[in-house]
Amino acid sequence: MRASAAAASPEKPEPHSVGFNLLVIAMLVALAATGVAYVLDAASRAARDSRAGTVSRTLGGTELAIPAGWLREDVDRTEGFARQVRLAVSLPLGPQGAARDVDITLMPRSQVRPSSSLLDGVYLHQFTPEQASGPAGLVGKPLLGKDGFAGETVWYDPLSPAPFVAKCAAPLAEGRQGRCLRTLHLGPGMAAIYGFDADVLGNWSQFDALMHPVLERIGAH
Repeated sequence: MRASAAAASPEKPEPHSVGFNLLVIAMLVALAATGVAYVLDAASRAARDSRAGTVSRTLGGTELAIPAGWLREDVDRTEGFARQVRLAVSLPLGPQGAARDVDITLMPRSQVRPSSSLLDGVYLHQFTPEQASGPAGLVGKPLLGKDGFAGETVWYDPLSPAPFVAKCAAPLAEGRQGRCLRTLHLGPGMAAIYGFDADVLGNWSQFDALMHPVLERIGAH
């Protein structure tokens, strides 16, 4: 009687079999996660590969060989003649050498007036009596709030015959950086318009030295 009752009662699962099942489930989850990670990594590599290579653009009679990853928009990756070329590069121009993105728009020389020329020809006549405090070596002069200059300040090197000059707009929102523009003539037939965050001004004296290899690499020096 006791034997038949024992035979009829269900067997309890062995503890080690439960642990084994949990281990199998954990392995399957890990494999699935690895598969997802692999797919994401492959997609990332494909995106990078699609931006790799060099794009040939001709601007102002000069043929440029531009790394595709430097071009700001997909539409800029079309080879051939161009009215302008828009780039974005990262350079150690922020505080303590932090990386900062600098937008570069290359245009025909005839369409761009250099900031150093604008300093005497335009900005000087719009200066207010005040002087802004800022980076060492630069003078900051706020502009009169007319002719579209409201909230803008011109920063320039007063000691150089070919001064560094940048016009910077006030931040659009609290906690954000103001944006600066600087225009410059390059080699024959070409000019550059630079756009950058205002905290780059702290390293203004290094700007051209760090930008030169970028321009030299693409043939725009």
